[in-house]
Amino acid sequence: MYDVKITAIRKADYKDLQVQYENPIQHTCDVCEGQEWLSKGGAMPEGMCDSAWESMKSFVEALSRGEGNFYDGWMRNPYSAMISCNDGFRPVSFLLERI
Repeated sequence: MYDVKITAIRKADYKDLQVQYENPIQHTCDVCEGQEWLSKGGAMPEGMCDSAWESMKSFVEALSRGEGNFYDGWMRNPYSAMISCNDGFRPVSFLLERI
């Protein structure tokens, strides 16, 4: 099994959508651009957001098994993937890389 490095590349913040559609919430996403995690054996790293993990889990598991080349050459590095969490108000883009 391979380790997979997960890096938060970009975090968006759609305030107009929050104002129009979101109920006020106390706690929002804590992820910072540049933050990194390491998945060992395809497992969720400590401190990873549960919702973000659900978005990337199948890709991390596949990379950890040595699989790659998702969608027939989508990524320049065939052993990587760019995945976004499913928060439509504050989406975070994560780069997954087999190491």
